Amino acid sequence: MEVLKIATAGSVDDGKSTLIGRILYDTKSLTTDKLEAIEKTSKQRGYDYLDFSLATDGLVAEREQGITIDVAHIYFSTAKKSYIIADTPGHVEYTRNMVTGASTSQASIILIDARKGVIEQTNRHFFINNLLRIKDIVVAINKMDLVDYSQEVYNKIKTDFEELMSKRDYQDQKITFIPVSALKGDNVVHLSDKMPWYKGEALLEHLEKLDKADIFNVGTPRFPVQYVIRPKTEEFHDFRGYAGKVYGGNLSVGDEIIVLPSKTRSKIKDIYVYDQKYETASRRSSVTITLEDDINVSRGDMIVKEGDLPTIDKQFTANVCWMDSEQLITGGKYVVQHGVNKVLAKVDRINHKIHPDYSGIENDVSGLSMNDIASVSFKLNKPIFYDQFKNHRTNGSFILIDAKSNNTVGAGFIQ
Repeated sequence: MEVLKIATAGSVDDGKSTLIGRILYDTKSLTTDKLEAIEKTSKQRGYDYLDFSLATDGLVAEREQGITIDVAHIYFSTAKKSYIIADTPGHVEYTRNMVTGASTSQASIILIDARKGVIEQTNRHFFINNLLRIKDIVVAINKMDLVDYSQEVYNKIKTDFEELMSKRDYQDQKITFIPVSALKGDNVVHLSDKMPWYKGEALLEHLEKLDKADIFNVGTPRFPVQYVIRPKTEEFHDFRGYAGKVYGGNLSVGDEIIVLPSKTRSKIKDIYVYDQKYETASRRSSVTITLEDDINVSRGDMIVKEGDLPTIDKQFTANVCWMDSEQLITGGKYVVQHGVNKVLAKVDRINHKIHPDYSGIENDVSGLSMNDIASVSFKLNKPIFYDQFKNHRTNGSFILIDAKSNNTVGAGFIQ
């Protein structure tokens, strides 16, 4: 079954966790004990409604404060799709969590409180979705029940958001506006009769109709080798296969390929999924590939089509979201993990800091603090093979690791 990963974004009390809980409730995805716990806690707190945010906010601090702090991944399925929802925090101080949740998502839901409209945090949420090249964005204008389901309020927020859209540099996004009440369930899973002026689809109906051909970013085929398979059994004594996941495009039997970094040439002989042979490996499929020539291929190598090489270099510039309490500074040394490869890197310079509310850039920056986003240039101790993030989300992204603590301290998107 097709799996769709969705990131959520919204300011404090915009109702992200409530919206997700409502989806789980209306699709009958909550277990009996979970539902009973929600009913019991809601009654204890004196609510005359079910507090669906309890379905997702798992940390004690989240429940006590009524806010989302960490990224939670929620899983549910319908007859058509399986879903993974990354419930991300809306606070400025948790920008790093928001980037983490959205970096691997194909669609995003940005919530706006109908009473507050487009605010500074909305700019930040849209900027991050633009930075991470999220193709399908739903702008869910929530709490419509608190503004008497007003079409005028909805239209004003839509107009303000469209003005924000004019600032983006990624034009391939599809933006869909849906007025909802997560608490009451209006236009979440089922269309509501409270807003007859709205002629679109309910939120879940829109997600159900998303075509993966439209929302998954298409690039050129990249096959990072994760494991070399050598069974050495009687039946497969001479078998040598290369296991991994295909990113960006398709690979087929007979394709002329080049193995990086050695630049050795060969042809694809067979494509296996377990013990079944296939003529083509579609993008995002996990397969084992065999080659016509017995050449040296190791974990961390990359198989690409001939004439379709990525950039091979010992330096690059990237937009970096800094996630550590210790500052990133010029001259700082880190480990860059790019796919399955790890290389040592030094910060050559911090070009400028980017204000994620579309207010511009800041030059002459000496260091990056937690949640800062900046353009940073790196020098590596050996070449990597990469694409620009705007052309290839997987092969254009990496993480930074502190060599001493082994903590992940940053996420990067190659320019």
